[in-house]
Amino acid sequence: MTLEFGLDTFGDVTTSLDGAVLSQAQVLRNVLDEAILADSVGVHCFGIGEHHREDFAVSAPEVVLAAIATRTKNLRLGSAVTVLSSDDPVRVFQRFATLDALSGGRAEVTLGRGSFTESFPLFGFELADYEVLFDERLNLFAQLVKQQPVTWSGTTRSALSNQMVYPLTESGHLRTWVGVGGSQESVIRAASYGFPLMMAIIGGSPARFRPLVDLFARALEHYGQAPQMIGVHSPGYIGASDAEARAELWPHMQQMRNRIGRERGWPPISEEEFEQSCGPDGSWYVGAPETVAKKIAATIRTLGLSRFDLKYSVGSMPHELLMGSIERYGTSVIPRVRELLGD
Repeated sequence: MTLEFGLDTFGDVTTSLDGAVLSQAQVLRNVLDEAILADSVGVHCFGIGEHHREDFAVSAPEVVLAAIATRTKNLRLGSAVTVLSSDDPVRVFQRFATLDALSGGRAEVTLGRGSFTESFPLFGFELADYEVLFDERLNLFAQLVKQQPVTWSGTTRSALSNQMVYPLTESGHLRTWVGVGGSQESVIRAASYGFPLMMAIIGGSPARFRPLVDLFARALEHYGQAPQMIGVHSPGYIGASDAEARAELWPHMQQMRNRIGRERGWPPISEEEFEQSCGPDGSWYVGAPETVAKKIAATIRTLGLSRFDLKYSVGSMPHELLMGSIERYGTSVIPRVRELLGD
């Protein structure tokens, strides 16, 4: 399989260089410019995550992706992730099939349960149904992507009987990933449908996910499915030097991590923890292009990846700094990773 390199964002609400908080509207316009730059420097894929919070501007990834589709030529365009549990699978398929048409066949979707739960009360769902909602809706989506008449029934939405859903994609295919954290059950679920696996690795050593990669291969074989792509989504920032990258990233990462940590009962992040996460065994890809390239190459080798996505937006980090990181990723990091891997 061809090795792919992507960039992901949640539309984190950023500040200007002088520290003024930007409007969510301006952040959305900046995301468009970031994707255009990514396309121009040779990045393969661009993913936008769905959230329903004040600190992330994107609640409708497909709309932003459709705008990007009209201004780019080569980027694959997808979600990172779509919270399927609190959405309707039929509408999700329709929106991404529409995106696929507008982009000339460049759409993909990553389905997940999401690490935030604001969408559940917002759209009238009970957190007590967290598991059954995702199980049933993924089951329905797996039938929808076959683009044949669907007969389905469950407990969380109305049944379908021999129902076609439109529009269809021109290719007859919509690449559908399942996004997972560290759950074996989630890995087995993805394999049972024959969907590619996208692992969110945001803490600890990436090597600890190797058992999940091996489990995925065994589960695919068990269910009679063909081998599938495996990807990783991890945070990072590429600066002019290692020291500069860490210095620029630290205040924004600290602020974001502590804000989310207060909601979840985590202790404040220390500089020691930050340095460890940015180090050779951590899961944050931070530093000069050579440093980041070597770390990405090591992760690809260790986990046998066919896709690596850098979550390039980090809390309030200004758009101008993100643009520099994107340019370095495309012009320096990706070619160097290929060189290191002999690809």
